[in-house]
Amino acid sequence: MAAEEITITGTQDGRYAEILTPEAVAFVVALDREFGARRVQLLDRRRRRRTARTDELDFLPSTAHIRDDPSWTVAPPASDLLDRRVEITGPPERKMTVNALNSGAKVWMADFEDATSPTWENVVLGQLSLRDALDGKLDFTAPDGREYKVNGWIPTIMVRPRGWHLPESHLRIGGRPVSAALFDFGLYMFHCAQRQLERGSGPYFYLPKLESHLEARLWNDVFVYAQEALGIERGTIRATVLIETITAAFEMDEILYELREHSAGLNAGRWDYLFSMIKNRPDVVLPERSQVTMTTPFMRAYTELLVRTCHRRNAHAIGGMAAVVPSREPVAAKRALNQVRQDKRREVGDGFDGSWVAHPGLVDTCREVFDQWLGDEPHQIVRKREDVQVTATELLDVRTLGVQVSEVALRTNVSVALRYIAAWLDGRGAVALNGLMEDAATAEICRAQLWQWIHSATPTDYGVPVSSALVTRMLREELDVLSETGALDEDAARRFGQARTLLTVLLTERTCPEFLTLPAYLRHLSGGSPAPAPAQATVAV
Repeated sequence: MAAEEITITGTQDGRYAEILTPEAVAFVVALDREFGARRVQLLDRRRRRRTARTDELDFLPSTAHIRDDPSWTVAPPASDLLDRRVEITGPPERKMTVNALNSGAKVWMADFEDATSPTWENVVLGQLSLRDALDGKLDFTAPDGREYKVNGWIPTIMVRPRGWHLPESHLRIGGRPVSAALFDFGLYMFHCAQRQLERGSGPYFYLPKLESHLEARLWNDVFVYAQEALGIERGTIRATVLIETITAAFEMDEILYELREHSAGLNAGRWDYLFSMIKNRPDVVLPERSQVTMTTPFMRAYTELLVRTCHRRNAHAIGGMAAVVPSREPVAAKRALNQVRQDKRREVGDGFDGSWVAHPGLVDTCREVFDQWLGDEPHQIVRKREDVQVTATELLDVRTLGVQVSEVALRTNVSVALRYIAAWLDGRGAVALNGLMEDAATAEICRAQLWQWIHSATPTDYGVPVSSALVTRMLREELDVLSETGALDEDAARRFGQARTLLTVLLTERTCPEFLTLPAYLRHLSGGSPAPAPAQATVAV
């Protein structure tokens, strides 16, 4: 392995060099050499598991002793993760980082996953934004001359690296790309772990897209290895796992158990959870996204089980995303904030200890709801929710839903999928569309639902079944509207053409493609990225 060539295909000059130091790159390479093979094996296990019959989804008999044992709990929370009543999420892009740190939220989750389009610029300079924030050097000047600076106090920072399924192809070992998860984690640990400890905090993470407790075990082993390599006390790292796949929902106890010395609880990743349900249960057709609310039976079972599981193990349960972008129109703004308030009241009433927002304008509304319920208490882990008993049947209770696909919903899914993919190819991973902050998770739902409706010939409310021809026509009409409004210059027309081609391919596959971000990332590497790809360089580590 020592003879394997380490290459970087991407800018390494200027401020990039502050992050891509030989020592930092060597640390990432060491992580990938140690754990890369296990990652590949677990991804293969995912694929094999997905081909299994849907009626085999159930709680694991082999781990019943973990679920049934009432004696174990996770480690006590770190002091600055005790109160998490409002968490704001967003990409670590410089301006958005400043706004998030000034938002008044208790926690900021710097998102390299769903809210970041993984251009080389975004992933490397995102790390620089985090380091500059901890050094008190973060600022931003907009093209119009407006200056953005951090106001002083900053919330607790958590970092969401990319998922196990994604590669980082700009850094290669012997020609193969490293794990994007280990790339993001490794650079942040190397540059920021000690900085966080010096300010009384620590290296804290959100772990996305896990599908089993074995994947949590891999993360725990990564944590142990990284702490030992960097001379940091074992147990310093803390991580919250997003339960955003149906398979992980059956293994919540086991996931907490594997990470128990590093655990900071679980989060209800509602949008990816819907996407996972579509992928894992292709025999069941979900209605349009707006009709699958958090009170839908299978979503209700999932969130209540999450709270019960967390509190039984003395862990935080963090609620889902409020994705509304506040309107400047007073009536619309009031209506949207009331919806957010109602959603957060449901969460805190169910026992959640905190919740997510995607926009600084929602922080006060979310905090108001949790303040009214929690008062001076930092959380409500004492509410064990022993009244909750959830079965496998209830977690899979999708067939009780009636399917109704309106023309409006169909066009909305077409529009959001097309516009988001085009923005993603332009390097933007969080995009405001139709009053909502859309990210890769919501785009995945839109395109997966389109695939499902096409392949099941789902009827519409105007008597025509959904078909490839119908969706193709709507894509063409969407592009015509953009062209007529003058929204498509030469570069935009190229990106939208690429987005249309990619979406068409995804919708015509025989089985639902696993992730849109995998083929989209290949387009980045082949010219879809807005930044030019510099020549390859060999790195000595």
